Amino acid sequence: MKKEITEEKLQKYFSITKEALEKAEKAEKRFDMKAEAEDFLDMASRYYSDAEHFKTKGDYVLAYGALNYAHGWLDAGARIGLFKVTDNRLFTVD
Repeated sequence: MKKEITEEKLQKYFSITKEALEKAEKAEKRFDMKAEAEDFLDMASRYYSDAEHFKTKGDYVLAYGALNYAHGWLDAGARIGLFKVTDNRLFTVD
């Protein structure tokens, strides 16, 4: 069992989360919940930015954690229909 976060693993998750963030930003937003969709995007963007900060400081554990929070906000927004996305590789949507 691996007990460390490698540069390669971190880069993989940065790439996946960035792609999901870009898709959610471009996606059509649920008409009746645009403010909520923007809030979810803002939270995801802030956690992504935090991840970049932690990586720069060499703290891969906190960077990885922040990426997971960022992607969690995006995934939750997609799941409840705030973002109209269909990519089940990036989001838990059917």
